Amino acid sequence: MVTLAQGLRLVGAALGAVGGALVFVEFFQLPSYVSYQEEFDSYDLDIAPATVTEHTTLGRVGSLLVSVGFALLFLGEFVAL
Repeated sequence: MVTLAQGLRLVGAALGAVGGALVFVEFFQLPSYVSYQEEFDSYDLDIAPATVTEHTTLGRVGSLLVSVGFALLFLGEFVAL
């Protein structure tokens, strides 16, 4: 049988792992202001401060899951005491 403290730690570790994977995927996405032109084999930067988005929803959800995972791990340690 899993105790409450062990359950909190397991859920926290699982959420942290999923969140870490989402943040990892975020690192390989091009920002909205970078475009690649195949015919010239070059990257172009078109920066307009009003339209720049560097982080996608995927990365934001991943970072939220990592922080919730750490909080659950921390809470699980306190419940175990």
